[in-house]
Amino acid sequence: MRKYEKIDICIKMEGYTVRGIKKITEDIVWIGGSDRRLSRFENIFPIPEGVSYNSYFVDDEKTVVFDTADISVSDQYIENLKEVLKGKKLDYLVVLHMEPDHCSLIDTVVSLFPDVTVVGNSKTFTFMEQFFEGASNYNKLEVKEGDTLSTGRHTFHFVAAPMVHWPEVLLAYDDASKALFSADAFGTFGALDGGIFADEYDYEKEFLDSSRRYYANIVGKYGMQVQAALKKAAGLDIQMILSLHGPVWRKNIEWLMEKYQKWSTYTPETEDTLVVYGSLYGHTASAAEAVAAGIRENGGNVKVYDVSGTDVSYLIGEVWRCKKVVLICPTYNGGIYPPMEAFINDMIALGVQNRVFALGQNGTWAPMTAKLMTDKLSLLKNVTILESILTIKSALHASDQPQVDAFVESIVKA
Repeated sequence: MRKYEKIDICIKMEGYTVRGIKKITEDIVWIGGSDRRLSRFENIFPIPEGVSYNSYFVDDEKTVVFDTADISVSDQYIENLKEVLKGKKLDYLVVLHMEPDHCSLIDTVVSLFPDVTVVGNSKTFTFMEQFFEGASNYNKLEVKEGDTLSTGRHTFHFVAAPMVHWPEVLLAYDDASKALFSADAFGTFGALDGGIFADEYDYEKEFLDSSRRYYANIVGKYGMQVQAALKKAAGLDIQMILSLHGPVWRKNIEWLMEKYQKWSTYTPETEDTLVVYGSLYGHTASAAEAVAAGIRENGGNVKVYDVSGTDVSYLIGEVWRCKKVVLICPTYNGGIYPPMEAFINDMIALGVQNRVFALGQNGTWAPMTAKLMTDKLSLLKNVTILESILTIKSALHASDQPQVDAFVESIVKA
C-alpha cells in the first residue's frame, strides 16, 4: 500500500488516542476491523454489505486478547493491538475459533509477543499446528468445558460449543462484565459503519437479513448443536454478547435469542410464501408471477426470485424466513433445471425442516420436474409437499387459469 493511500482516523477518548478502536466497557475494547473489499465470504457467499472481523482486548492485571482477525485487516489490527497495550506485555491470547478469518494473525501476534500464552482446547491446538508450523513451540494453556481463566478483576468461564460451527469452538463468559464472548455465534455479515453496538443501528433494517443469511448458510446445518449452546447460555446472566462478526449486543438480547431459537429449530420466522422459479425463455417466469399474484390477492405475503439470477445464499436465507416455498421450473435434459437442482441440493445439505413445499413444472413434450423435485425434497425431515402440482405445457395460456387458481388455493390453505 502506498503511503498516501493510507488514512489514519484518530479519536481522543478518555485520555488516550484511539485508531479504529472502540470502547465496550471501561476495560474491554474492540480492536477489530471491517472489510468492504471482499466480494465473497469463504469465497462462496456474496457480501456487498462487507463484513467485520472482531477481536477484543481486556485491560486487566493480566492483559488478554480474544481471537485475532483476517489477514486482510492485518495492518489495522496490529496497529490497534499495539495502541491498546501501550507498551505493556500481552499475557494471554484466547482462541475461541480457529477459522482463518479469525486465526490468520495468531503467528504474527506470537512473533510480536513471544511470551504470550495461547489459550484454547485440545482441538484448537491440533488445528493451530496444522495452520502454523511453529505452533508446537507456543506457550500454551489448554482449557476445557468448565475451566476458568482469571486475569484479575475478570474471570472467564469456558463453555464448549462444538460444531457451532467448527468442532473446536469455545465460548467464554465473563463474571465481571456479564459478557459472553460468543465466537461466530450471533454473528452477521455487514461492515460496521462507525458504531460497535447493535443499538446504534436500526438492526432489523440494516442487519437482520444479513444475520439470517449468515446463520442459515454457515451455521444452519447445526441446529441441534446451536440448541445445546443456547441451553447452556440460558443458565448465564448475559448482559452483552460479543461475537466475532457484526455489532456487540448490550440491549434487547432477548430479541436476538428468540431469533436464534427459531432459526436453530428450523421454525419459520414468518407465514410468508417464497416463490422461486427457473425459466429459459420467460414462459415459466410468467407462470410463477401468476402464482405470486394469486397468493397476494388471497391476502398472503409473497416474495419472488429467479433462481438463475439470485445467489443461492439469499434463497437459503429466505427459506429460513418463510413458511411456504414454491418451486417452479422446466424439465431440462430430462432432469431438474440445473440452478433449481443446486438450490434444492443446498437445502438438503443444510437440513431444512418444517416447511411446506408446492411444486410447478413446465415441459414442451415431457414435463417431469415435479416428480424429480419431490424425490429430492422427500429427503428432508418434517416437510409437507402439496399434492396439487402446476403443470404448464410450453407457455401459460388463459385456459390454464383454473389450474393456477387451484394451485394457489392449495398453497393459501396449507
